[in-house]
Amino acid sequence: MAVLILVFITAFAVVLYSTPALIKVAVLKRLIDLPTEERKVHKRAVPTIGGIIIYAATLFSFSLWYNIDDIHEYDQIYESVKEFKILVATSLVLFFVGVKDDIIGTSPVKKLFANILVGLILVLMGDIRITGLHGVFGIEEIPLWGSIFLSLFTYIVVVNAMNLIDGIDGLAAGVGFIASSVFGVWFIFANEYTLASLSFSLSGALLGFLIFNFSPAKIFMGDSGSLIIGMFICVLSIKLIEYPMDRLDDFWIHISNPIFVVAALAYPLTDTLRIFILRAVKGQSPFAADRNHLHHRLLDCGYSHVKTVVIIYIFSIVTVAVSLFSYFLNPSLSLLAILGSSAVFILFVSFSHQSAKNKKS
Repeated sequence: MAVLILVFITAFAVVLYSTPALIKVAVLKRLIDLPTEERKVHKRAVPTIGGIIIYAATLFSFSLWYNIDDIHEYDQIYESVKEFKILVATSLVLFFVGVKDDIIGTSPVKKLFANILVGLILVLMGDIRITGLHGVFGIEEIPLWGSIFLSLFTYIVVVNAMNLIDGIDGLAAGVGFIASSVFGVWFIFANEYTLASLSFSLSGALLGFLIFNFSPAKIFMGDSGSLIIGMFICVLSIKLIEYPMDRLDDFWIHISNPIFVVAALAYPLTDTLRIFILRAVKGQSPFAADRNHLHHRLLDCGYSHVKTVVIIYIFSIVTVAVSLFSYFLNPSLSLLAILGSSAVFILFVSFSHQSAKNKKS
């Protein structure tokens, strides 16, 4: 447990100490985002390469305190080192794709190709994949081809969901902090301290970054941050879903793992699904940029950046709490409860947005 505190503090301290220097360099080198498009909500030039320090702090802290001394079986050591190598290799690919996009731009097709490549490496070489649904819709195990397809699809959805919600100050970092912290606590209860270390290294880095990214933001994370956050969170999600049930205590064994993961990622998944449906109905590309996200609608209601992200933080925490009621429900009913919570949130935003429009007209 003490090591996990060190992991969190190390990542937090690296970001807290290094970000001011990064902001100065970004301004001097003109690595900034100008509010030249109508959909952008900031009114001044802001550095865009904050993802560099998030990635560096997460990887540094996790690597520094990475410990296999407590693993005594050769097979477990081999598997742990293999996953560590895969994690570093794939995160480097996404990191450089994100940095390129932050500096000179990258087409959505090229980013999608990079995501598919990284997803295939994780699924096929790293064997980090979903093998069953643990009773959701009555499905337990799924065949290999279904496992590969579902895992790759999950990876692409989660990474792009985190990327798409990075639209206002403190949103992606805050939601990522909540999700990674929740996963870290879960892995502590599961006595899986390696994955808990990864969770808390990411949450520590994100909390440190929030100090500079909370409204009014002094720096944005950019794609170099949102892609990396999405990848780490997706890996943690799949590892949590696939965690052996016989290693859990009597309480957590009754909490559906997939439902818990969906609840922790409720906002990015809800917003992404909603926005993709709206764009499909309009005949637009699913990757086209616009101001139809739920967080944009809340801003249009007259809420400030701070109030908007706090509302979304509360929604994220509430859905995690709702998922704990799966102790009393079967997995399918638990999923319906999470979907119901998301539907209520969408209705709240839609009603507030319509009321704001009526007042203006």
